[in-house]
Amino acid sequence: MNANQHLGFASVPAVNQYLRFAADSGLDCGRALAAAGVDPVILQGGQNQRINGDQFQSLLRDLAQQAQDPLLGLKSGNYVQPGSYSVLGYIVMSCSTLREAVERIIPFEKLVGDMGVTSLTQEGARTLIRWDCAYPDPDVRPHMIANVLASWVNFARWLANADSAAPLQVLFEHPSPGPEFEPVYQRAFQCEVIFDSPVSGLVVNDALLDTPLRQPDLLLRQTLESHASAQIKTLDEEDLSLLTRVKNTIRHQLRHGVSRQDMVAERLGVTARTLQRRLSEYHSSYQLLLDEVRLEMAQDMLTHSDVPIPDIARQLGFAEVRSFHRSFKNHTGVTPGEFRDNAGAPT
Repeated sequence: MNANQHLGFASVPAVNQYLRFAADSGLDCGRALAAAGVDPVILQGGQNQRINGDQFQSLLRDLAQQAQDPLLGLKSGNYVQPGSYSVLGYIVMSCSTLREAVERIIPFEKLVGDMGVTSLTQEGARTLIRWDCAYPDPDVRPHMIANVLASWVNFARWLANADSAAPLQVLFEHPSPGPEFEPVYQRAFQCEVIFDSPVSGLVVNDALLDTPLRQPDLLLRQTLESHASAQIKTLDEEDLSLLTRVKNTIRHQLRHGVSRQDMVAERLGVTARTLQRRLSEYHSSYQLLLDEVRLEMAQDMLTHSDVPIPDIARQLGFAEVRSFHRSFKNHTGVTPGEFRDNAGAPT
């Protein structure tokens, strides 16, 4: 899998929100899970369980194909629960105002998944709460954007105990699903809905953001935020740990003149296929890490040794010196010889 196509992760609670809607709508959840390669057992796990984003996109694509309903995303937004946002959901529940709740999204949304990125832009008494979806599939993206914005509004109404609370505008970057469906969007959001917008998000005023919430608890919020920060740190460390171990294994093997994915996998106690899958989950691949290690080792030897360039190429596993020259120049913009001269190392 190309690392550039990888879509990060999605928390199981976020996945289950769609599946609750799908089950109530008579859709075949088992078929969608199978199409995405998701083991149903993982859905029974806790809030820390995740599936990779490519699986989530495949699952949503299958549900959309089954439903053939332009309102799938909007309707599934009605199934939001505090747990749908993992720990973040309970953090915002303990905030004192909607503004505080909204400000908690950005630092902790990674716990929900990597489906998109939230940003806030204030202009006078108005704030744009923008959401940039990370999923490229044109059959999935509009539904996911509609789900996220509808979930936000529904959850905010519950938090504020105000069913009539509404943003000033709702913006969608995708085209209208059709004139017959636009009134449904307007009734759901209770405000102006604009399609074909440059961005997707909610435009809200200060009065709405200053709305008090039903269950403020500063001490609980601080405790939950501390727990959430630790979770994010653990996720980051897990990512770093796997990549570091793979790179260290590649580096060790290259010192003996060869490195192969199956050899690395065996050293780490997994199959080559499992290693490939796990690396793809961390936005990487064996080839990308091999290229990084080769470049690091080449630069070190060119700077700190007088090992001939052909010998460096052989040690790094290149079949031909030309291949080494081409790879090195693609990454650095200079040839190995030029790099060595510029570094002032022995020649």
